[in-house]
Amino acid sequence: MKIHEYQGKALLKEYGVPVPRSIVAKTAEEAEAAARELGTDVVVVKAQIHAGGRGKGGGVKLAKSPEEAGTIAGEMLGMNLVTHQTGPEGREVKTLLIEEGLPIDQEFYLGITLDRAIGKNVFMASSEGGTEIEEVAAATPEKILKETIEPGIGLQPFQARNLAFGLGLPKELIGQAAKFMISLANAFEKMDATIVEINPFLKTSDGRLIALDAKVNFDSNAMFRHKDYADLRDLNEEEPLEIEASKFDLSYIKLDGNIGCMVNGAGLAMATMDIIMHNGGEPANFLDVGGGASQERVQNAFRILLADENVEAVLINIFGGIVRCDMVAKGVVAAAKNLGVSIPIVARLEGTNVEEGKRVLQESGINILSADGMQDAAEKVVSAAAA
Repeated sequence: MKIHEYQGKALLKEYGVPVPRSIVAKTAEEAEAAARELGTDVVVVKAQIHAGGRGKGGGVKLAKSPEEAGTIAGEMLGMNLVTHQTGPEGREVKTLLIEEGLPIDQEFYLGITLDRAIGKNVFMASSEGGTEIEEVAAATPEKILKETIEPGIGLQPFQARNLAFGLGLPKELIGQAAKFMISLANAFEKMDATIVEINPFLKTSDGRLIALDAKVNFDSNAMFRHKDYADLRDLNEEEPLEIEASKFDLSYIKLDGNIGCMVNGAGLAMATMDIIMHNGGEPANFLDVGGGASQERVQNAFRILLADENVEAVLINIFGGIVRCDMVAKGVVAAAKNLGVSIPIVARLEGTNVEEGKRVLQESGINILSADGMQDAAEKVVSAAAA
């Protein structure tokens, strides 16, 4: 689950992470009033969308007076902000953060996330603040400093000091930096975050260390421990089909291709997308109906999958263990008839009640191509989508 910068900063502040003074605005009038209340010579007007690269897209601008802040806000609100993370369709700006201007001396990067190779969280720091960390990793990986966070122990003071010295901070700021990093690591753990990024982590000319930006994502599987976080969710920033899928507890992620995939099991779903791409196709989604899916759930999954206008062919790849192939087949047939499906469907069924499942599909009167194995299924659906 993603949240906005202003929400992330409010949460981090509760854990002792220093952030700039700021006020949220949803109109030009509110932006002007916020700038006047902050009272600094310069304020920063920042578009609030769930994507990075806002500055390069025109979503972060300086204003030298409250009136200018109001003018900028009027131009920014309602604009379609396009960044490298939004895709060409962009995102509409509906909320702004009006933030005090600060005397910038140096910009750094801080981030915490899970390193799946070692199964532990890793605290990262870099002197290349304000730059996408992916670019730093590709061009100058030696500039990314890392400290592994041991489970149950947390980021230790000596580790934080190692990172602070590695960034080249003056010795009089090492203690302040270590405190900042330990607070950030504590927030990451307590919030059940999957990633926390401070980019840039700012050193001001008057010797303060501040989180000038904040990206916070939560582990959706841990939200039962944070019921208050539900109010932070902005459905306007999410894909409508993914929102619809979440109502039925379906794991669905919309992609850019034209081949719809309905699979049971996350591993099989990933393998299905891989083999489609290996055969020259492009998957339109990740969709895992789960190991114990009901017929109703399968129908809803198929309906959501077909609601994507880009889908030109569908691959159903089911390995029946707990879920029965005949039950999946009945759900697909019911949904296809109700929706009047006209696009090609390729089905590969294996496992529990597979023969009955194939019979249901064959006798449905719907044009469903049967496949023997994943390679055969991929070849057929890629060919059907290209036809």
